[in-house]
Amino acid sequence: MARTPGTTGRGARSRYAPDRGLSTRMATTMFLIGLLYVVFVGVLMVLLRGSWPLILVIAGGLFIAQFWFSDKIAALGMGAREVTREQAPDLHGTVDRICALADMPKPKVAIADSDVPNAFATGRGEKTALVCVTTGLLRRLEPEELEGVLAHEMSHVAHRDVAVMTIASFLGVLAGMMTRVALYSGLGRGRDPGTAAVMIIVPVVSGAVYVLSFLLTRVLSRYRELAADRAAALLTGRPSALASALTKVSGEMARIPTQDLRKAEPYNAFWFVPAFSSKESLGRLLATHPTLEQRLDQLARISARLGEA
Repeated sequence: MARTPGTTGRGARSRYAPDRGLSTRMATTMFLIGLLYVVFVGVLMVLLRGSWPLILVIAGGLFIAQFWFSDKIAALGMGAREVTREQAPDLHGTVDRICALADMPKPKVAIADSDVPNAFATGRGEKTALVCVTTGLLRRLEPEELEGVLAHEMSHVAHRDVAVMTIASFLGVLAGMMTRVALYSGLGRGRDPGTAAVMIIVPVVSGAVYVLSFLLTRVLSRYRELAADRAAALLTGRPSALASALTKVSGEMARIPTQDLRKAEPYNAFWFVPAFSSKESLGRLLATHPTLEQRLDQLARISARLGEA
C-alpha cells in the first residue's frame, strides 16, 4: 500500500502533530549538555594528565552501554512484562487503533503488575519502542481514557523525546562516575600540594555539571509532557478523555500505599503521571511534569478549539 507524503516510512514522520517547540528544546538541551560534558572532560584531562586515557575509555563505554540498553533497564526496573495479543486483546486493540490513526509502526506492548495507576514508553526509536501500562491503570480507566493515555505515551516515541531524555539524563550521572574513576585512578599517587587542590576542584566541577544537567533535563521533561498531551488530544480528537484520565489517575495516587509509590518514584520522568511518596517530596520543587492544572487547562483550550461536545 502506498504511503502518503509525510507518513511513516524509514525516517518519515507519523501523523502526530509536529511540535517545533519540542524539537527546538530537545536540540538546545542536547547541545548545551553536550557542550557541558565536553568542557567537563577537558577539565579532567588538564587536571589529571596521567589518567585521561582511562577516563575517555570508561566514559565512552558507559555512554554506549547506556544508549543501547537504557530502555531495557528502565522497562525491567518498572516491572514491564511483554504480552501477546492473546494475553491482552483489548490492550493490543487500543494500541492498534492508535497506530492506524498515527500511521506508525506498532511498538511492543507490555503490562507491569502494579497497583500504581500509570503508563510509560521507552525505546531509542520506533523499532525498539515499548509501551507499558500497569494493572492498576487497566483496572481504573474506561476504554476511551486508556486510549488517550496510550496516545500520549506513543507520542513520546513518535517525537523521539524518550531517547533524548535518556541520553541527556545520563550525561549528568556520567560526570559523577567519571569523577570517581579519576579520583581513584589518578589522585592517590601523589602527595604534593597540587594533588590536594585537584581533589577539591574536580568534585566541585563535577557537582556543577550534574546540577546544570539536572535542571536542563527537568525543563525539557515538563515541556515534553505538555507536548505529548497536546499531540494525543489532536490525534484522537478527544481531549476530554485524556483530561478525565489525568484527573482520575492523579486522584487515585493519594490512595496508593507509600511503599508502592516509593518504588515508582525513581522513574517519574518516564511515567504518565508522577508518583510522589510524600507531599513534601523534592520532586514537587524540581518536577518532571507540569502541574495537573496546567495540563487540564491546555486540554480545555484544545477541546474548545475542536468544538468537542
